[in-house]
Amino acid sequence: MTIETLNRRKALILMGSAALAPLGAARAKERPAIHVVKGTGCECCEAWVAYLRDQGFAVTDEERFGTLLIGFKTGLGIPPAVFSCHTGVVDGYALEGHVPAAEIDRLLTERPDAIGLAVPGMPYGSPGMGSEDSREAYDVLLILRDGSTSVFAQYGAL
Repeated sequence: MTIETLNRRKALILMGSAALAPLGAARAKERPAIHVVKGTGCECCEAWVAYLRDQGFAVTDEERFGTLLIGFKTGLGIPPAVFSCHTGVVDGYALEGHVPAAEIDRLLTERPDAIGLAVPGMPYGSPGMGSEDSREAYDVLLILRDGSTSVFAQYGAL
C-alpha cells in the first residue's frame, strides 16, 4: 500500500465517523425514564407504554388492581376528577392517562410547580387510543398543587 492509499482510507474513515457523530448525539439526548402503573390486562395502557417507547422514553411498568391503583394515584395528588386507566411518573411529575410525548417534553422543559399532567378519560385519538389521524378533541390538563387544573394544551378534533 502506498501512503496515498492509506491517506484516502484514513480520510474515508474520518468522514464516516463524522457522519455517525449526530447519531451518537441523538442517543445521548434520550428522553428520561417513565414508570407506568396500569390496570390489570388493559390494552390501551399497553398501547400507551408502547407509544412512549416508540417516542424514545425508557419505560418500566407494573400492574395494580383496583384500590391499589387508585391509592397510587391519590398518593401522588391526582384528583379523582381527572383519573384515567394508567399513571406514569417521570422526573418528579405524574402523568395521568394518555398524555402525548410533546406535552411531557414541554412539562420537563418548563418545569412548572405542579403535580403533573392529565388527559382525563380515554379520548379517541389520544396516544394509545386509536389512530391520531382521526381523533376527538381533548385537553391536556396541568394538575396544580392545590388539586385544581388548568389547560396545558388543546388537541382539536380531526
